Amino acid sequence: MAFQSKADQQAYWRANLSLMLKLLAIWFLVSFGFGILLVEQLNQIQFFGFKLGFWFSQQGAIYSFLALILVYINRMSALDKKYNVEEEG
Repeated sequence: MAFQSKADQQAYWRANLSLMLKLLAIWFLVSFGFGILLVEQLNQIQFFGFKLGFWFSQQGAIYSFLALILVYINRMSALDKKYNVEEEG
């Protein structure tokens, strides 16, 4: 597990930070935006018998967070392969 060059290492971390910032922005939008700021507007919509704003506050943010973890795992595996820093095993 070694980088080919210092430029590769910097590009890897730049891509990693970019991915994390994008996923954190989505997480913030779902948890704070949909669950708090837009709750009244979303409560006008029914989802499985619940108001959508309530659902995002109670369940949707958790499911979204789990989905973001899976996306992060998938994208980081691809990034590790691209820069040849995969974990062995």
